[in-house]
Parts: sequence; C-alpha cells; structure tokens
Amino acid sequence: MSMLESDLAPQHDVPDLIPARMLNEFAYCPRLAYLEWVQGEFADNLDTLEGRFAHRRVDQPDTAPTPDPAELGASSPGESGSSSPADDSILHSRSVLLSAPAEGLIARIDLIEFSSASVVPVDYKRGKVPDIPGNAYEPERVQLCAQGLILRENGYHCEGGILYYAESRRRVSVAFDDELVERTRQLLRQLRLTAQSRTLPPPLVDSPKCPRCSLVGICLPDEVVFLNSPRDSAGPVRHLVPRREDALPLYVSEQGAAVGKSGDELTVRSRDGQVRSLRLIDVSSVCLFGNVQVSAQAIRELSAASIPVCHFSYGGWFHAVTTGMTHKNIELRIAQFAAAANPRRSLPFARAFVLGKIKNARTILRRHLARTDAPDILRKLAILARRAAHASNAATLLGIEGLAAKTYFEYFALLLKPETGFNIDGRNRRPPRDPVNALLSFLYALLVKDATLAVLAAGFDPMLGFFHKPRYGRPSLALDLAEEFRPIIADSTVLTLINNGEVGPESFIRRAGAVALTDAGRRAVLAAYQRRMESAIIHPLFGYRISYQRILQVQARLLGRALLGEIPTYPAFCTR
Repeated sequence: MSMLESDLAPQHDVPDLIPARMLNEFAYCPRLAYLEWVQGEFADNLDTLEGRFAHRRVDQPDTAPTPDPAELGASSPGESGSSSPADDSILHSRSVLLSAPAEGLIARIDLIEFSSASVVPVDYKRGKVPDIPGNAYEPERVQLCAQGLILRENGYHCEGGILYYAESRRRVSVAFDDELVERTRQLLRQLRLTAQSRTLPPPLVDSPKCPRCSLVGICLPDEVVFLNSPRDSAGPVRHLVPRREDALPLYVSEQGAAVGKSGDELTVRSRDGQVRSLRLIDVSSVCLFGNVQVSAQAIRELSAASIPVCHFSYGGWFHAVTTGMTHKNIELRIAQFAAAANPRRSLPFARAFVLGKIKNARTILRRHLARTDAPDILRKLAILARRAAHASNAATLLGIEGLAAKTYFEYFALLLKPETGFNIDGRNRRPPRDPVNALLSFLYALLVKDATLAVLAAGFDPMLGFFHKPRYGRPSLALDLAEEFRPIIADSTVLTLINNGEVGPESFIRRAGAVALTDAGRRAVLAAYQRRMESAIIHPLFGYRISYQRILQVQARLLGRALLGEIPTYPAFCTR
C-alpha cells in the first residue's frame, strides 16, 4: 500500500449506538443493512411508501411527558415482579426516542403502552400477518426485542411487545424470552463487526427477497453475481424494475422565469405571469438555463427530497449543481481518490471508458452508413478499439481516443441526409462554428449533467476522474462515464433531430462566427434528448430492457462495485 493509500485508509470506528431498525435489516439481509447504515444508501418503492403511510399516526410525537418508571411502580430491570398501583389504566406515548448505551442500541419506538404491570412496545408494520408459526418473521421479532431491551435499560419492566399489521388490523404478541434476547444480541454483535470490517457483504443469490427490495437498483445482486461467474455457468439476471424512471427532469429555459414552491408542488412563473405547477414526486431534477430564479423555499424543499438543481448558462454550458448534503458513502470516495492517484489502478477504468466509446461509435456508423462506405472506417475503428483495450499508459490511450474521434467525425457527415442542408467538417467547439457542432455541444452538456447526477447518487466525487484529468470546474468523472454514451445518446439524437426535420436553419443563430440554438431550437433538442433517455433498450450483458437513464445509473453503480473490488473489472456499456 502506498503512503497516500495508507493515509487515506478508512477508519474502523462504528457509532456507539446502533438503530434497532438496522437489526431488522441485518437479520433480513446483511448487505441491505450495510448499504443503508454504513454507506447511507436509500431508495423508495411501493413497499416503503406504504410502510410510511401505515406509520403516519405513530410518527407524530406526543406532547405529553412519558411516564417515569417510578411513577408506574416498575421494578428493577430483569425482575419479574413489580408493585402495582391501584390504577390499571393504560397510557400511550407515540414516537418515543430512547437509547440504551450499555446494550449499544437506539430506537424511535412507534408506540409504548404503559401500565402498572409492565411496559409494552408496539411496532407498526405494513401488510398482513404472515401465515407462519408465531405469526411474525425473525427480523420484525428482533427489532421489537431490541426496543424491549432499550426499555429495560431505561428502568421499565418489559417482558414482551406487539407487532401491529396495518393491512390485517391485527396485533401479534411477541414474548422476549431468553432465546430471542440472545439472538438479538448476537445479531447486534455481528452487525457491529460487519460495519467495522468496511467490507460490503456479498449479495444474496437468486433470493426471492431481492426483486421487492427498494435498494435492488443500488445493490445489483444478480448483476454482481453474474459478473463474478464464468460466462458459461452464469445464471439469468432478473429484470430490473422499473424499466424507466417515473419522475422526469424539469427544464426551465425562459429568461426571467421563476421557480417556486406551493405545498407539495413546484411552480414555474413566466415573465407574463402565467404559472405552471408540477408535483414534486414527478420531478427528478430541475435544470435552469440562464437568468432563471429559484426561491429559497424551493431549494430547501428540493434538497430535502434529494432532487438536484442543475445550472446551465444561457448557451447550455453546464456549470453547477445544487444538492443536499454530501453522500454518506465516504469509503467509495476514499477508494476513488486512491485509485485516481495511482496510474496503474486508474488505467483499466480509463481503458474501459475509451473502449466503450469507440465500440459504440463504430456501431452508429455500421447502422447508418451505406455498405460501400462502411468497410474501411469500421476496420479502422475496430483496430483502434483493440489498441485502446491494451494501451500501456494514459498518454497512449489519450492519443488513441483522439485519433478514433477524428476518424469517426470524418464519416459522421455521411449520416446526415443531403436534402437537410446540414453538414459537419470535423468537431469544433467553444464556441461551435456550425449548427451540427452546436447541437453536439448542447447535447454533450445535457449528457454530462445526467452523468454527474448518476455519479453523485452513487457516492462519487464527480470532479475527480480516471481518464479525464482534474481541471478547474470540470466534472472529470462524469465526463469519463459519459464517454461511452456520447455516440449512442447524443450523436444519435443529433441524427434524429436533423434527419427527421425537427430542427432546421431557423433553429440557429449566427453571431461573429459562432452558432447557437434559438429558444425554439433548444426546446426541440430538449424534447428529443428526453425521448432518447426514456427509450428502453436491452442491456447487452444482463439481457433485461431498461431506459438509457437507468443504464447510466447502473453503470455508475457498477463503477463503484469495481472500484471497491466487488467485481473484477468495470464493464463498459457497448450496445449491440
């Protein structure tokens, strides 16, 4: 280990208090508990939203004080008897936060029922009472027992608890016997050791738990198992659900517009006073172009909902993101910085990005070029792809990538229909000097925006890459990830816009030799780009059909898995 890697090695400190809910997750799936508690991952699905709805009443803390053990005539922890006052009425406290330092536990208990005889924690669960012996699964019993241990350490007499199943509207009693208490403490020790190891537990193999888990798109259990198995023995990869995101980006490009908040909705007020409203749950990101205002209330609500705000210049230069707190997965960023500082470790990632870009560029040409034009260029790109896969250093790889891009754009003009009047003589930018390059620059900015959001969501620092070197204000890792998608997303969208007549000469403005999009032209490009991102394709490795938007997210997660050593190499996305 180098000096830098040694200095960056993660510390093995684990918080003194472990949430009781994490014991539930750990008993259900150790990998899930590690992802949520150690790496700070979370995602909603129907089950989690229904669970939150079932908790809506008990999540509201009571204003009345919680009874003291002495007031109830409770005995010392562990004693079976207690003095009982004459009043046998039951008192209730909702959403009570308690800790037990000796046990190493903390919990927010949904409901506590206090009586003179004992104290009973009540844990609310969505769904029906399971048809199994005891009518309760182990994870739920363990979590409830952890709450009982916390109550005991706080001086209350607690011999059992209740699981309330919202869909069945039934209460199931759970006794805190010696066997359950020992199992709870055993899982507590195992969870602490797992967190201290700083090693993500392996995924469950072909488990029925995985498809309904809200973190399946983050955990990627089948994908990790597939990539670690010999190709001839790898089992099928189950479909990733949903295929595409329900929430969509909100693009605001009208100059002088203002984004605000009203209840659970975002409002967009134009200069003429017209107001458009969108539900927050329908928005995945907010993209502002030029002089568009956003209120402090809207920023606070968007940050709380983990919805990023992306800032572009009027001409489409992507220069900032407003988000909530930094992702908790510090161990991934430690590994990222260590790998980026080590040319030997960063080179395989850089090779994969460039290889994916060249292969996808070759695919675009193979699909659209006439047969008489194709053989020579396809052969050249195939040779460059093989050279990129075996490049011995970063400088050589950079040269191969530049040569491949030059070769590719020499033939790109042949993909444009002659009757459209559009042409391109190589790639130029800052500023672009023809309409085709103006389209490419704008679409590349949108793609880098989505790649930035993908790597941020995975826990990376988007500014430090493996192929693109650090430069002031440049999201180098996002540019790395975007490389393999430039031909099949951005370049393909340019061909659609031009060849289908969605943009024309009137969609561009020429000033001092530079070319930019008009407002109408920008709207057409945004619509075409979003259609492309929402289009579903079959993943060449895993065989399921998902949108390009989700594929970007999967690739960012796979990059993290490769960086942490969970899969052998990063698999670039190469369309068929």
